[in-house]
Amino acid sequence: MHGKRILLGVSGGIAAYKSPDLVRRLRERGAEVQVVMTEAAQKFVTPMTFQAVSGRPVRTDLWDEAAESAMGHIELARWANLILVAPATADFLARLANGLADNLLTTLCLASEAPIAVAPAMNQAMWRHAATRANVEVLTRRGVHVLGPAEGEQACGEFGAGRMLEPLEIVERLVPILSPGGPLRGRRVLITAGPTRERIDPVRFISNRSSGRMGFAVAEAARDAGAEVVLVAGPVSLPTPSGVRRVDVESAAEMYEAVMREVGNADIYISTAAVADYRPARPADQKIKKTSDRLGIDMERTTDILAAVAALPRRPFVVGFAAETESVEQNARAKLVKKNLDMIAANEVGHDKAFDCPDNELFVLWRGGRRDLGHGPKTALARSLIAVIAEAYAQREEGAAVCDGAAAHDGARVTSA
Repeated sequence: MHGKRILLGVSGGIAAYKSPDLVRRLRERGAEVQVVMTEAAQKFVTPMTFQAVSGRPVRTDLWDEAAESAMGHIELARWANLILVAPATADFLARLANGLADNLLTTLCLASEAPIAVAPAMNQAMWRHAATRANVEVLTRRGVHVLGPAEGEQACGEFGAGRMLEPLEIVERLVPILSPGGPLRGRRVLITAGPTRERIDPVRFISNRSSGRMGFAVAEAARDAGAEVVLVAGPVSLPTPSGVRRVDVESAAEMYEAVMREVGNADIYISTAAVADYRPARPADQKIKKTSDRLGIDMERTTDILAAVAALPRRPFVVGFAAETESVEQNARAKLVKKNLDMIAANEVGHDKAFDCPDNELFVLWRGGRRDLGHGPKTALARSLIAVIAEAYAQREEGAAVCDGAAAHDGARVTSA
């Protein structure tokens, strides 16, 4: 981040108390930070606080005569390498999505050609509201980077998604935005995420507790590592990560078909989805009526998507997931060998572990190797996992290049003889 010019917009939410620390973290990494505050933001933190930590006078007013005598808002818009709004309230997201320019911060966002990132912060009900979800979807399509939000206890006493990410995590997520590239630059990554639903009748289905959060976090991490990412998602209630192409499916058969359509272009395949192992053999055409005390459903195996990809003659680098309730490492290693995977990420699941939780605990296995990624937010674990995958993939590619070079040398020697 050294020498990067970041315009930090602060809108009016209680999470504004974290923003001075965010300025400090950005400056620690060598960035220049110019703070712009909305009128509401000043109700929570004073401009003097931001001036002290940024070393720059804070801009607050579009109608500042001294600054605007030289068209200061245009100057600021051109100065920035990145505009970051943290916190980004529901009100600010709505204004940005609708192209309003009624204060200095929204005007700067419209007048700048720099990348824009927002760190949402609001009550969990406001984050889940259809209007907010629609606004975020619009911003994502326009290329705005949406960082978070996190889940947890909120200032109002409620619990859920809507907390602003912590300053250090925001800073980490800005690095690939400011410096495009990364260990997977130019690579194509195909990821599956979420559960599948297998139809019993027109109104009932068999599924599992997967939320898709881990897979979506992996998709974001792969994108940030420079990859072109395709995300095949089962039925989940998660926004599409910006810059990721999403393919929605419902059943295991639909997921298999989508994966097989996309895998030919993939360099790396990461199977985080919790795909149903069995499905009803004969789904009913009409709703099954309650006519007896017992109901039997004849089940049949679904196609093993992970094994099918690993068995392709020209296969990508294949990474599986093992969610186990017991003997986690033993079962994961057996799956690694049986399905001929390049790598497998394993975790213990249960009533209060992994599913429906923002945190997870992972370790990674490959032939002759193991790495413990520890316990933490799924977003942080996803970045660690992608780093391990990128390292292993690079080693494989380097080995293949050495082998190809040796073969070419031997061929040339035989020809000349």
